[in-house]
Amino acid sequence: MAIPLDKIFKAKKPIIGMVHLPASPGQPQAKSNPDLKSIITAVKADIKALQDGGIDGLLFCNESDLPYTTKLSSEVGAWTTFLVGAVYDQIKIPYGVNLLWDPIASIEAASGCGASFVREVMCGSFASEMGVLSPDPALVAQARTRLKADQIALFTNIVPEFASALEGRTVAQRAKAAEYFGFDAILISGPVAGVAFSEADLLEAKSAAKNIPIFANTGVNAQTVAKTLEMADGVISGSAMKIDGKTFNPVDPKRVIELVQAANKSR
Repeated sequence: MAIPLDKIFKAKKPIIGMVHLPASPGQPQAKSNPDLKSIITAVKADIKALQDGGIDGLLFCNESDLPYTTKLSSEVGAWTTFLVGAVYDQIKIPYGVNLLWDPIASIEAASGCGASFVREVMCGSFASEMGVLSPDPALVAQARTRLKADQIALFTNIVPEFASALEGRTVAQRAKAAEYFGFDAILISGPVAGVAFSEADLLEAKSAAKNIPIFANTGVNAQTVAKTLEMADGVISGSAMKIDGKTFNPVDPKRVIELVQAANKSR
């Protein structure tokens, strides 16, 4: 049985803010001798800006690990759990983990750092910039069971960034399958991070999967969030709340407040 959103978030239609972590060890963007104190300070500043602005949840993500892969090495999960542990005493709201683009590694990291949910592609087949993206949904679900982590909600991205569906199945068919497989929420994305999702895709998913929440996963900003929440059950936002709206910049406290205030007009 799916985990209801109200078991995780206080808000009826939650706004989840991205915490983009610095590049993991071994990744092309990583520094050879990272200044851990400065990194932890920066992550804490992003968390504070998001929480003070009224965000309902946090999502820690290895967004900086460019180029992405579908099979992560162990140091990525270790880096993520280390950083979440280092800022744990600052976290006041529910949080999740997303290790791009590996759902099992994401669940393992979430289990290790006390997260409440995971975001990733968990079923379907896609031609992506990372190669063929074709996770085994049974192995994904079994990872949660194996780790005795049934409290972690699984949010599956059925219209992922950087990818197109291979099997020719419609958004409605993919949404219905995700619901049937027992995932806890469905995500609808735009073509890349920070670019708006398709309203048609979201409404198609909503019409097909009526018993599972549908999130807008990319491109939602202060100007569009109210309208989005008339259709969606929640929003995940990153770039729109960064300085100058750029994905890899620090979180901008003013942009957070603007987005949350706009969202509160429709929920």
